[in-house]
Formats: sequence, C-alpha cells, structure tokens
Amino acid sequence: MERQTISGIHHITAIAGDPQRNLDFYTDVLGLRLVKLTVNFDDPGTYHFYFGNAQGAPGSILTFFPWAGVRLGTIGNGQVSATTFAVPSGSIDYWREHLTKAQTRPREQGQRFGEPVLGFADPDGLPLELIESSSAHPTEQWSGSSIPANAAICGFHSATLSEEGYENTAALLHDVMGLQLVDNEGNRFRYQAPGNQPAALVDVICTPDRTSGRLGSGTVHHIAWRTPDDIQQASWRKTLVAAGYNVSPVMDRTYFHSIYYREPGGILFEIATDPPGFALDEPPEHLGERLMLPPQVERQRATLEPALPRLTLPHQKAAVRR
Repeated sequence: MERQTISGIHHITAIAGDPQRNLDFYTDVLGLRLVKLTVNFDDPGTYHFYFGNAQGAPGSILTFFPWAGVRLGTIGNGQVSATTFAVPSGSIDYWREHLTKAQTRPREQGQRFGEPVLGFADPDGLPLELIESSSAHPTEQWSGSSIPANAAICGFHSATLSEEGYENTAALLHDVMGLQLVDNEGNRFRYQAPGNQPAALVDVICTPDRTSGRLGSGTVHHIAWRTPDDIQQASWRKTLVAAGYNVSPVMDRTYFHSIYYREPGGILFEIATDPPGFALDEPPEHLGERLMLPPQVERQRATLEPALPRLTLPHQKAAVRR
C-alpha cells in the first residue's frame, strides 16, 4: 500500500504540577472537555489527563502528566515552545478580557501570517496561544464549554518547534514526513500537512542563540502526528528506520497506537493512529467522568485509585451548580 502523508497534529502532551489546578484551568478557564481521565501507562501512580473537544477528536487533544511537586522546566531549543489553539474570527477581544478576569495575563503578539495572535501561559508556565483563524471550524467545539460558541476553542491551530538549527528538522518534516513549506516570516518557517484537516500546521523557528530547554512542569513532553490506521503506522515505521531514525516498537496506548522517535533537534515525535478513540471504554456522553485504567493496570485499581490525588471533576462541579 502506498504510504500516506501525515495529516496533521494528533495530540500534544505536556507536564504539569498540581493535578486539580491543571484540571480546573483547562476546563473552567479554557472551556475544554476532559475527555479521558486515566493514568500514565509508564508510571501508573500518576494521572494522565486528556482535554479536547466533544469527541476527543485527533487535532484537539492536549494531554498532561501532572506530577505534584515536579520542578519547573525551562522553555528553549529542542522543544515545542508554543501550543496554539484556533478560535473563531472576531473572538480575540473576548479572550483578552476573559483571560484577564481569570488572572491569566494575555500578551499581545500582533499578526502572524496575517492572523491575530494572543499569547498567555497556563498556571505552570506552559506557553499557549490563540489565533483567530478561518480554520476554526465550529464543529470542533464542545457544546458543553463554558465559553460562548462564537469564541470557543476549535482544536489546535498549530504548534511551534524551537530549534538551534533549521535544515535537518526541515528535511525530516518535508522530505520524510511529507509536510510542505507554505510560508516564512523571518526565522519562522511554516509547514502544512496535506488533506485540509484541522491542526495541519507546524511552525519551525530557528533560534541559534537560545539555550536548550529542560523538561519539567510547564513544558511539552512530546508532539504526536496523525496516521489513519495500523497499516499506515507500520509503513511509517519502516520509512523512518530506513531514513536513519531510531524508532520505538508500536506501543498500545488503548485509545491509539504509537511509535516514537526524536527529530534532529531533540524533540520527541510520536506517530499515533486515529482509532480506536476515546469512546472505546465509556459512552461518548460520559467521557472523562471516572478513572479509566488500561487492562494491564486494572487489576491494581483497589490499591492504585486510593493512592492517587483526590480530584473534583467537571461533571461533579456541574452537578453541585444544578
């Protein structure tokens, strides 16, 4: 079968500190849906939160490993240095006021490739952005969001990769992964995945005078790219190995299957399958309402669940308000 190109961002995974603070910010302040409450499959004593739209569609999912007490990270080269959401045209004024009321200081960033950008950070310092964009499709919104429909987040717009050097990363994105260079502004180079899917953009910025980033709270752990199925993922693995990359075996993450490799600048890349999806083990209308454990960990639930930090979940707060 002919290898298909990457269709965009699948998800982005970051590191947080206090779990409840992280949960409250992304659901109450940004209006995202908690689509899955589970644990880090490699560290089951830690939660893994998945935030996104109503269905938890690829291209909308920002996930977190919240480790209470973890040291602060440093933003720099070899990292995803900004995670950018798409919002409807005309909504930046709303977000500026909303974030200010939520004591989250927005930063004016002018225009980027002709689109207004508003920057801010989450409580752990993770750099986030909102871009007014024609790619902000209302179908990507969650109807249960606390944010009005004319301003609600519509999944990812793009991500920014900070690199000491540009050419090797560019070669991977273009020559191997099939993304196309569509524009540049100064040291920012924009690549787009084919197929007109949401979350199809990634920007590479070349910052040779910047120091390397350090993992910790407020930093991105990895970025995952979309592939439609296991067959295509197997093809990608062969392609990447042939291109000289060290690629992990396929990892079963329950809601998708994953392979991992590092791009030349040091950022951890993942290629994740679209299926099975987050409705695999709970009804779509009740996503994120209880702790779901992978089969290999389920037998530990009696000891694991009481040891995890206690949380007040969004649907529990909603029940109290009613």
